[in-house]
Amino acid sequence: MSTEETTWREHVVRALRERNRKECDNFKEIIEQNNRLIDHVAQLKSDNLKLSVENEQVRNAVSTGGAGSNVAIATLEKKLLSQQEELTDLHKRKGENSQMIVDLNQKVEQQKKIISEKEHSLADQQTNNNRLRAEVQLLHSSLEELKKLNTTLLDEHTALQLAFSSLEEKLRGVQDENRCLLDRLMRYKSKDADKLNEENESIIRKRSAKLKRDLEDAVREPSSSSNNLAPTPTSGGSGTPLQRNSTSPAQFGGGLLGDDDFDVASLNNGAMEALGLDDDEYISARFTAGEGIHDGHRPSIDMLKATGYLGQPNPTKILMKFEAHENESHAVRWSPVERMVATGGADRKVKLWDVGKGSTEPRAVLSGSSAGINSVDFDSTGAYILGTSNDYGARVWTVMDNRLRHTLTGHSGKVMAAKYVQEPIKVVTGSHDRTLKIWDLRSIACIETKFAGSSCNDLVTTDSLGSTIISGHYDKKIRFWDIRTEKQADDVLMPAKITSLDLSKDCNYLICSVRDDTIKLLDLRKNQVISTFANEHFKISCDFARATFNSGASKIACGSADGSIYIWNVNGFLETTLKGHSSGLGFFYSTAVNAVSWSPNSNMLASVGKSKRCIIYSDS
Repeated sequence: MSTEETTWREHVVRALRERNRKECDNFKEIIEQNNRLIDHVAQLKSDNLKLSVENEQVRNAVSTGGAGSNVAIATLEKKLLSQQEELTDLHKRKGENSQMIVDLNQKVEQQKKIISEKEHSLADQQTNNNRLRAEVQLLHSSLEELKKLNTTLLDEHTALQLAFSSLEEKLRGVQDENRCLLDRLMRYKSKDADKLNEENESIIRKRSAKLKRDLEDAVREPSSSSNNLAPTPTSGGSGTPLQRNSTSPAQFGGGLLGDDDFDVASLNNGAMEALGLDDDEYISARFTAGEGIHDGHRPSIDMLKATGYLGQPNPTKILMKFEAHENESHAVRWSPVERMVATGGADRKVKLWDVGKGSTEPRAVLSGSSAGINSVDFDSTGAYILGTSNDYGARVWTVMDNRLRHTLTGHSGKVMAAKYVQEPIKVVTGSHDRTLKIWDLRSIACIETKFAGSSCNDLVTTDSLGSTIISGHYDKKIRFWDIRTEKQADDVLMPAKITSLDLSKDCNYLICSVRDDTIKLLDLRKNQVISTFANEHFKISCDFARATFNSGASKIACGSADGSIYIWNVNGFLETTLKGHSSGLGFFYSTAVNAVSWSPNSNMLASVGKSKRCIIYSDS
């Protein structure tokens, strides 16, 4: 017990000494100096007391009288003055030392504050350190869990890969089986088609022979019998009226059928009833093939069969359907040498699509325009493609390397159409600035400007030399321009503004789509309208809607605002309506068709519209 008490006491003594050392060392010198000063002051006070006693003694002695006393007094006064000065100096030093003590105390307080702040900061850092250690520990545990999960996913992926491989092998087997079944189905369909063709040929031969006999009998009848024919609106014995979708060419004094031959279109419905013809026979008699149109004579049924136009089916099956542009599509055109389609849209691009390969990815994307594309066209060799734009310019690209070759700028309005006039050196463009410009591609310069006085929506050229330019305008006029002379031919006035033009291959017939929702067929040899095509549901979709001839100029196609494509034969009968673009939700929800183009080498039709889609139709 005594040992523990001794240890405790020693510990207290050490603590007291340590505290004394920490608290007194800073002031030890001052304290020692102050003690010396206090001792010195006490000494001076005792000296002063002695001097006072001596001074009293001297005064007493002086009072008793004596010369020696005066000297002693003087000596004592000097000592007293010196002592007082020394005392004053000591007081001054004492004040300075007190001020030093005050300053040192302030410094000690500042140091204590700093130490307190450091200790607080150290505590915060320790807290953050502990928190970060906890986070690290949590992240380590999460990492371990992720490693386990990754291992599990790898195992699942391996299992799924094995399952996918087995399913892929099954798919290949099913595809091979499907291919074999399709081949068998196509063989069966081919056999059925051959049989159906044989039956149709026999029926056509019978009907042709009957029609020929009936026509010969009708011609041999006297005029009185023809006068007695009743002009009833029914056909054959069916009692149903013969529905017409356009104005008959006979109403314009001849039209497509020759004036020298017997014109079946000149027979009224009463004559049909007298001859015993039904609707199909009447349409077959009225149908005019491409060669017959060009020559101005009605070909025989055998000639129509030989040319292939009489039984040529309409392209009603959708071969391809794909998103052509990012938004509305404005133009479409077939290449004259390849199964390739060019489209232009509001996304400022011209795209080439390889229809022969059935690819829904563009073969090429031709850029360079800074605004939407309004029209596209190929030259006759298919080597160059010409596009017009809303940025007041036209551009020429090469198809082989997809490079931009020429940029034609000079119009002050959007350019709506462009065509080659003298391939491949000259181009003509039509614009909303009411002018037509002819460009020389060798010098990339405008060599001639035609002032039309009205916005041009479309134009065509009559031949490869481009001697005549035909343009359709906002003021309802079709204008004819001869680039060899300054003279302008007579204009043809339409009932409404013109949206598009298309020319037959022999340059004898021109179709124009008009904003009164009709399509006009003009005979350029007579320079007059010979037929009008219309339907109660047919509506022109926009000011740049495009109508087109097929390759034989025996059919006309045009898109409508209701999302349908209407196909007429040149005699005015509506043959079919294609509804690939229609939404099926009514007129206000349909997607209008802006442009159509018939393939020059096959019976295929391409169309584009506001739905961004391009649809390729085929007959098989």
